[in-house]
Amino acid sequence: MSVLGIDIGVTGGVAVLTDTGKLISVHEMPCLHDGPKKRRTINAPLLASIVYNSHATRAFVELVGPRPNEGVVGAFAFGDSKGCIRGVLAGAAVPVIWIAPASWKRVIGIAPGKDGAKDAARAKAIARWPDCADLFRHKNDDGLAEAALIGIAGLMTYKDILPMPVTVEVRAPIGVLEAMVKEKG
Repeated sequence: MSVLGIDIGVTGGVAVLTDTGKLISVHEMPCLHDGPKKRRTINAPLLASIVYNSHATRAFVELVGPRPNEGVVGAFAFGDSKGCIRGVLAGAAVPVIWIAPASWKRVIGIAPGKDGAKDAARAKAIARWPDCADLFRHKNDDGLAEAALIGIAGLMTYKDILPMPVTVEVRAPIGVLEAMVKEKG
């Protein structure tokens, strides 16, 4: 069985994961420059192709709303993206669980706020799926990383799976570590 993690917006992404948290694939949000004044908009048929081919049993989608100081055009475009995603998932009969950004970031261990959040998401995705690190290597791959992490946060919140790996920083001299290992031996 597979699930989807979706980061809404034209710079977002769609991640396909197994129900145990294995990353199957990530896709940039399929967009075309076919909106007003050639602005990028989500292309529903291309998104539907990703959704149908995933055979997903549910989707975890970032719950977004109006943002402070956002212009009317930007707010409308963002709402249009949310509606397109909602419509495609409904048409594919994929149940949706909406997760607020603060909620999924708390589950994953990303500090609140905007400073460094995009790089933190990429770093967490690389730590979670080191064999897929190349998928998150570019600065603009934050939407892919966030989509994958939204999926994992959803699974962790709504079904028991392995938590995020813990990074342990060791600052003891090598000889001390060897003695500790022998002692526990």
